[in-house]
Amino acid sequence: MKKVLFLGLLVAMSCGGQRGSGVQQTDFQKELNAEFKDATTSPLTEKDLKTFKGLDFFPFNTIYAVEAVLTRTPDSDWFDMPTTRERIDKYRVFGILNFEIEGVPYVLEVYQSERLMQTEEYANHLFLPFLDKTNGIETYGGGRYIDLDIPPTDTITLDFNKAYNPYCAYNSKYSCPLVPLQNYLEREIKAGVKKFMKEETY
Repeated sequence: MKKVLFLGLLVAMSCGGQRGSGVQQTDFQKELNAEFKDATTSPLTEKDLKTFKGLDFFPFNTIYAVEAVLTRTPDSDWFDMPTTRERIDKYRVFGILNFEIEGVPYVLEVYQSERLMQTEEYANHLFLPFLDKTNGIETYGGGRYIDLDIPPTDTITLDFNKAYNPYCAYNSKYSCPLVPLQNYLEREIKAGVKKFMKEETY
């Protein structure tokens, strides 16, 4: 898995999630936990890293792994995407994703970073930030992200089970892109990483 770009974390076991190795994990969950446990790659503060046991995830659910139709927008303009700090990043709308969850249609914009596309590792990378009705309750209030690759065709697999929190959900030193309001989904997306809750039981 590519190194996750912007990450974030999760909620307590009492909410029915999966933390650490207590429940069988997907490859995505294993890799994300390994990154967070490694001091050289973890976004956690030094204090939180000392007591970190694992992220909380919603149980994997196939209804949140869907095929989306990608309508490319090759003539879209670059724009300034605000972040949680002073930094401004240039992005463009790479395309529009149309998909259904349980028969209900949804639309999201997917973005390309001007800075990242200049690098070999992320030249094919697409950035999908989104908001949904779990934000601020079961998930991070600022929304979550999904990393995608530019597909060879006009369909793309959209797996919300791989949704993760921005790094700034764990550590205020990071600067994270703010989710555009047009990428709000009018439903609960109970998949992926939950919000990070510090507990005395850690």
